[in-house]
Amino acid sequence: MSKNTKIKIMCLTLAICVAVAAALVIVPTEKAEAAVVKQGSTGTLVKTIQTKLKNWGYYTGYVDGIYGPKTVAAVKYFQRVNGLTADGVVGKYTAAKMGVNLSTASSTTSGASSSDLYLLSCLVYGEARGESYTGKVAIAAVVLNRVKSSTFPNTIAGVIYQSGAFTAVSDGQINLGTNDECTKAAQDALNGWDPTYGSLFYYNPATATNQWIRSKRIIVTIGSHVFCV
Repeated sequence: MSKNTKIKIMCLTLAICVAVAAALVIVPTEKAEAAVVKQGSTGTLVKTIQTKLKNWGYYTGYVDGIYGPKTVAAVKYFQRVNGLTADGVVGKYTAAKMGVNLSTASSTTSGASSSDLYLLSCLVYGEARGESYTGKVAIAAVVLNRVKSSTFPNTIAGVIYQSGAFTAVSDGQINLGTNDECTKAAQDALNGWDPTYGSLFYYNPATATNQWIRSKRIIVTIGSHVFCV
């Protein structure tokens, strides 16, 4: 075998090794990038993304599990703020920044029944029908925060009907029914949006006369209500 032939064989072998190494690097990356959530996607994982973006102030739409234009815009906003490519697609890098696992569609809902949703929305209507959408979600969130707390009943109905807990129950306004916006607000709260940051109480400072409630630590004010713990 001539020297030139040996050199050619060595070069060919080296080229094959480089190609194989490149394939080993490229294939996993492509597989990782293939797992994305983008416009047109639906489901629980989309709800998780929407809930996180809403809690952080990037998203103002409904947490409905539908990846539409508003979700795309919110993702782009999040990406720009965090130094990512603003393409509106939740791929592995955006998901990592959000703390979302693209391979697991983790549920963020509370498992509430339709009757729980209706009752919660009726309370929202009775307590906050004149408030902003965020203010409506906040009322529902307080109920759910109480359900999670060991110092309150552990069901939505138990919390709502606890003696003296809510004015709308005491004066009968809870029996007025509800509307679509209050139902959506209740559902958003059930999906995990908590604009009160864990508050267990709220009151209207313009009308509240109870000094005990006024002694609570204020977390946030939304519309005419002060939310506290």
